[in-house]
Amino acid sequence: MGASSSTEQPVSAEQRELENIAASTGALPLLQKSFSNLSDPQTNAISIQALQQCFHLCYEDPVCESQQKPESFPRLLDHLGSSIVDLFFLSEKGGINWLGFLGGYMKCCGRMSTSMSLNILLRIFAMAVKKLGLSSNLEFEPDAADCKINGSLVPSDLLLLLWMCWAMLWNVRTLKSSERKGNLLLPAINHLVLSAVVACAEVDSSFDLWNCDIVGLDVQLPVGKFLNWAITTAPTLSDCLTQYVNRRLQISVLAEDEAGSSESISGDMSPNASQALLLTRGRAWAISLAPRSTITEEILKLCFSADIVGTDENLLYRSSTHGKGLNRFWSNVEGYHGPLLVLISANSEDAYQDNNKARKWIIGALTQQGFENKDTFYGSSGNLYAISPIFHVFSPSGKEKNYVYSHLYPTGRVYESHPKPVGIAFGGTTTNERIFIDEDFAKLTVRHHAMDKTYQPGSLIPNQGFLPVEASIAEVEVWGLGGKTAKEVQDSYKKREELFTEQRRKVDLKTFATWDDSPEKMMIDMMGDPNRVQREDR
Repeated sequence: MGASSSTEQPVSAEQRELENIAASTGALPLLQKSFSNLSDPQTNAISIQALQQCFHLCYEDPVCESQQKPESFPRLLDHLGSSIVDLFFLSEKGGINWLGFLGGYMKCCGRMSTSMSLNILLRIFAMAVKKLGLSSNLEFEPDAADCKINGSLVPSDLLLLLWMCWAMLWNVRTLKSSERKGNLLLPAINHLVLSAVVACAEVDSSFDLWNCDIVGLDVQLPVGKFLNWAITTAPTLSDCLTQYVNRRLQISVLAEDEAGSSESISGDMSPNASQALLLTRGRAWAISLAPRSTITEEILKLCFSADIVGTDENLLYRSSTHGKGLNRFWSNVEGYHGPLLVLISANSEDAYQDNNKARKWIIGALTQQGFENKDTFYGSSGNLYAISPIFHVFSPSGKEKNYVYSHLYPTGRVYESHPKPVGIAFGGTTTNERIFIDEDFAKLTVRHHAMDKTYQPGSLIPNQGFLPVEASIAEVEVWGLGGKTAKEVQDSYKKREELFTEQRRKVDLKTFATWDDSPEKMMIDMMGDPNRVQREDR
């Protein structure tokens, strides 16, 4: 049993099995401490109200980056804690005993498949919607061991579901344990919702991705197709529930005046704080929801930083700040040996509406290493992203390894009959790159996925045909995701290069004995009479 349980009663086989499973995940000590702290010593059980309060999440007036904000969302969060308790923690007359507490935790946060964890997340969402008094098209089979779900979602439901997941992560990463309330910033995530809409619903080619009202969009997303989309595009979405439950239980065992490891956000909470950047909180979060990798944690730090605009140590290059062109780009990324995220904002020449407003789109590429000056493709792994107006991930296909191409002019200026392209590229082959940025950072070329066997197939931009698309580049950003170590190594590299450059510029005239031996006199003599016969010293 828990830490405060009596040893008079024998331990059942079910309890022993659950404790062993919890111990294998490392959660057993936390569960024992939280049960001891939350339970009543007389009944040796936790009251339903106490556990609901433990998981309660409340944000009265969230700040939203998007103009589309359902008014019901704050009230939906009010029912999150009670929905978790009602679904998974069985209560007896005296409350929730140790076995019910342990079993409930394993049902919602134990080791399970991605599809099962997503099912659990949908069950909690549907229960909270029901408690709120709203209708839901999700139906569950209560007796099914695999928690089967039928029905569908609408885009506004998906927006609420994603924001609920974000709110749980925000609470985990931004509040100190001594705080009960704080501010909530909801990111603009239309690109994620539209990704599910295009993948799950039947929409025609005239569907306007740029001017779409997500809240009022009346299309059905079958839950089976939604789960397939989530498994391929956002498989780590349900991790927010486990992190939230663990954090709440951790807070329950801490003293009221003891601060946790998270920091409370006190930066700029205005909706437009990060809109100037290509990498907004919502876009960074979408990238972090892809399959787990070494860079996931670094991207999440950007999502939940106090001020994403002020993260200068991660933003290595921005064309509007540092200047356009391959040389400016190279001077800012050279020496960085770590994962890099490249974002490119552009618009096609023919992508204009009747009102003459360009429809801009954003694509991205993730490399697992820094850039090198080579005339061939290189790299060990990476991803391509369609980011805006619709999000999609293109992982490595495993067929080829043409991940990155970054070539400057050769230093020796040697004549080449067939010179290699100068610029930055991802995927494809030389002269047929899937993404190619020219040396001036003025033009972007996006080719059909048939030209590329390195990354998975799919359209990087809306309505992309088979012919290459040439677009005008509006902005380029490069974010370093190698942590402090990679940045410190790059800073040391830059200092050495600056020192060597300064030394090469200096000419110490004291090393020359007389004026006759100086290089200045030699140049003057040659310019005066270059054919003059000079005595050769032997």
